Amino acid sequence: MHLELRHLRAIRAIHNFGGLSKAADILNLTQSALSHQIKGLEDQAGIDLFVRRTKPLKLSAAGMRMLKLADRVLPEIEAAEEEFRGLLSGKTGRLHIAIECHACFEWLFPVLEAFRKAWPDVDVDIRPGLAFGALSALAREEVDLVVSSDPEEHPDLEFSPLFDYEPVFVASSQHALAQKEWVEAQDFRDELLITYPVERARLDVFSQLLMPAKVEPRAIRQVELTAVILLLVASNRGVAVLPNWVVREVRYNSDYVTRPLTQNGLTRRLYAATRREDTTKPFMSHLLKLARTEPVKLQRS
Repeated sequence: MHLELRHLRAIRAIHNFGGLSKAADILNLTQSALSHQIKGLEDQAGIDLFVRRTKPLKLSAAGMRMLKLADRVLPEIEAAEEEFRGLLSGKTGRLHIAIECHACFEWLFPVLEAFRKAWPDVDVDIRPGLAFGALSALAREEVDLVVSSDPEEHPDLEFSPLFDYEPVFVASSQHALAQKEWVEAQDFRDELLITYPVERARLDVFSQLLMPAKVEPRAIRQVELTAVILLLVASNRGVAVLPNWVVREVRYNSDYVTRPLTQNGLTRRLYAATRREDTTKPFMSHLLKLARTEPVKLQRS
């Protein structure tokens, strides 16, 4: 027997509406076409699917088995169709994010919370452990967005600017460097520098200050959590360089001092890397808009 989805939809509609006339209207068919469709199915099955002596029209035992099949299969088909319509319209999709900027979690979570409320049907996830191969993972469609401060030329990727930030020196108010108006590369020679556990090239203090000046700190301690970094700094057990959105809460705390790097300060820019064909998707455009505005509010707070 050659069974099609239209047959299951017809069986369900006739059962739900009690006759061919209303069912045909729902299915956008003529009553004659629907009757012919059911007769053809019965001829294939070699058995009646309806008890035609009753009004309203009732399913036979074989018809009830067909209805159970329709009730099991059609909701899954309709859900899949709805999902594909959502994908086509940009209302649903996948948004898996890799972050090369360790401190970006501080502003990313509020952004994703606002995004989730606006786009509840988009599958959002943060993929850890991809920092050193994030752009390659993006090109391979393993992730859908990479937050980075180091844009690269790539034929299939687009880097959308998000916002500028300032890497800031942070130390205990009891530290000797607290007396300076700004700090320079040479000031780090005798310091224990506390950093996130990422490679040096992805840390602003190294890529923008120490490596160009060929300066090596006395020691380096890697710490995963921002709160622990700030605790160690407040205890005068090291110094750190953090983005200005991270240190907003300690600027007015008497346990800390914050100073610019160099007399003029350093300014960096964060980017969102996406595949070119994804950048204009409605949900992606909205996320980029949120990622440009929400972190700036944190910087100003």
